[in-house]
Amino acid sequence: MDIGFIGLGNMGFPMARRLIEAGHRLVVFDTRKEVVDRLVARGAIAASSPKDVADQVETVMASLPSLQASLDVATGANGVIEGTRVKRFIDLSTVGSAMAAKIHGLLAKRDIVQIDCPVSGGVGGAEKGTLAVMVSGPKAEFELLKPALAVIGKVFFIGEKPGAAQTMKLANNFLSATAIVATSEAVVMGVKAGLDPAVMIDVINAGSGMNTASRDKFPRSVLPRTFDFGFATGLMVKDVRLALEEMKQLGLSMEVADAVGRLWEIVISAEGAESDFTAAIKPIEQKAGVVVGGKGGSAGK
Repeated sequence: MDIGFIGLGNMGFPMARRLIEAGHRLVVFDTRKEVVDRLVARGAIAASSPKDVADQVETVMASLPSLQASLDVATGANGVIEGTRVKRFIDLSTVGSAMAAKIHGLLAKRDIVQIDCPVSGGVGGAEKGTLAVMVSGPKAEFELLKPALAVIGKVFFIGEKPGAAQTMKLANNFLSATAIVATSEAVVMGVKAGLDPAVMIDVINAGSGMNTASRDKFPRSVLPRTFDFGFATGLMVKDVRLALEEMKQLGLSMEVADAVGRLWEIVISAEGAESDFTAAIKPIEQKAGVVVGGKGGSAGK
């Protein structure tokens, strides 16, 4: 399949690379020439703009960092909407259901189908092709695209309603955001009481408290204090804010979500948007006066 791919960041690049390796012909665009050049060396064709991509292929995918970026790339000046060949726009970004519906409506005026397709599983999942790929849009389009999407992960059809896959993604990322801060508080409690954090994580992972943070994030990035899992705090906070907004629009009770949201606002204020989201433990440690992990194990301040 001829595919356009816009946005070659931490997630976009490995997804695009896997599509090339699977034999798809890719036309790619990113504002950074160096990442475009790396894919051109693998056989991709460079484009000069989102419109240029959409002039060359019928199917355009995008993996972008913000709501505004998705809106601009899809519907802005020199965007996908101005392309002469494009028939469908697949947004792999997390933008929330309201923005997905907005982009859907604008593209529909030009007879371009919006396929909502957020993914979950982090950079590791993108590299290995094991992402959870959530899709909403016309069922016939889904069936057409499913073989290509299966290259990047396990594909789930959420429904035909515009934005439905975004709701699914926000529910997933709210749980992920909750897991990292809740596990951080639990482990900090143990370290404050004199427990070994590595032993704590082993016990949690063998028991009923096991979650994605204890299973993946703590062993790889928190206990070694590398804080390099590959997902920015700013992106996680964006997703948490979107989840809270959607919950409010639905009139839901959000006691846990509100608390999680407050914690992540503290994290982004303390660590910055560019920090790795596993650094969420740092403000919790600071308040407790302990350090979790590292060469010295645990230490009081």
